[in-house]
Amino acid sequence: MLNKNSIPIGLAFGIIIPLLVFGLLMLLYHQLEAMGTVSTKGFSPMFRERTTGIIAICCNLIPLNAFQKRRFTHSMRGVVLATVLYVIVWVVYFGKYIL
Repeated sequence: MLNKNSIPIGLAFGIIIPLLVFGLLMLLYHQLEAMGTVSTKGFSPMFRERTTGIIAICCNLIPLNAFQKRRFTHSMRGVVLATVLYVIVWVVYFGKYIL
């Protein structure tokens, strides 16, 4: 199933990977904040969430590169579609904080 070259496979990878990375990074930040290692003071509003979102979206480069090496163009299209949708959501949600 994972060796299948199809848009739904790429879309699934493109949706799931950023969600997992975002959740893990936010969990890590909360753990570090509870230990007193990091602080939110001195940052602009929603800085941590915005930055974590960008990092999570950029993690789609990993499956995109893997699909490109195997020449799975349809799966690549699925990952790119999910990435574009995430970027649109990010800009709509966080646009008011950066402009």
